[in-house]
Amino acid sequence: MNAPAKSLKGLDLKAEIDRLRKERNAVILAHYYQTPDIQDLADFVGDSLDLSAKAAATDADVIAFCGVRFMAEVAKILSPDKTVILPDMNAGCSLEDSCPPEQFAAFRAAHPDHIALTYINCSAAVKAHSDIIVTSSSAERILAQLPMDQKIIFAPDKNLGAWFNRKTGRDMLLWPGACIVHEAFSETELLKLKAQYPDAPVAAHPECPAFILDHADEVGSTRAILDFALASPASTIIVATEPHIIHQMEKAAPHKTFIGAPGADGNCNCNMCPYMAMNTMEKLYVSLRDMEPRIELDEATRLAAKKPLDRMLEMAGRTVGKGDLGSR
Repeated sequence: MNAPAKSLKGLDLKAEIDRLRKERNAVILAHYYQTPDIQDLADFVGDSLDLSAKAAATDADVIAFCGVRFMAEVAKILSPDKTVILPDMNAGCSLEDSCPPEQFAAFRAAHPDHIALTYINCSAAVKAHSDIIVTSSSAERILAQLPMDQKIIFAPDKNLGAWFNRKTGRDMLLWPGACIVHEAFSETELLKLKAQYPDAPVAAHPECPAFILDHADEVGSTRAILDFALASPASTIIVATEPHIIHQMEKAAPHKTFIGAPGADGNCNCNMCPYMAMNTMEKLYVSLRDMEPRIELDEATRLAAKKPLDRMLEMAGRTVGKGDLGSR
């Protein structure tokens, strides 16, 4: 359940959140796709797994995860003794929704000679049916350690899987899921924007379809896109991922111009994640006040989901969790 709504008129929400953060011994995490007001008050801003790793390393009793449900589940998997709250339990993910655990288990059973390489954007129950979890930044390194003749199921993002098939020469069997945000970009509108800014490189997330990635100068995770944008000598950069990451770019490089890649209607409004937008300052305050809604996982599922996560961390050289932005 979500925390009950009560009148918050007249409250200084930032001050109240800071007060509750101290009283609850809480750490506040914000994904790059959160609104600027939430990013600016968070203890850590970053990618989903990096944030969970950062939180696990703290002595906080409470993790307030401003992201989506699967991210908060990962925090609970890695920090079972901490209370994990999510400002809005309805903050899901189109990739998670595209891969129901029962259907995924049946798909695996139908392909017993395949191992399951599963993108972290899925439920804990799907992770529990997986062999190795990957992130967009760790997948290629992990694939390099697997024999080329190893048959692999890649789920749930077909675009991300296709990108790694293309980069590695593999032929992974792809689950037909996709991110509604990254699917919304328009090739026609992107080409118009490139014509308008011919010297501006394009940085794109590999969750984008191939017709967007074909025009990208940099393809990488949200953190990789941020790093590229800051390191590039270009004064203007086109960004093909959820546009709230531009807030961190503008803070770090105010002398540059960052333009969100457009959707089919010529603007980027359709590329704002509706699930991430469910978290608000008001809901964050209420969740810290009432300590709800909480992420709860049964121990069998948590341990089964942790196993492929641990394998990813081992195969990726335990570099996850480095390079996040922290305000405290």
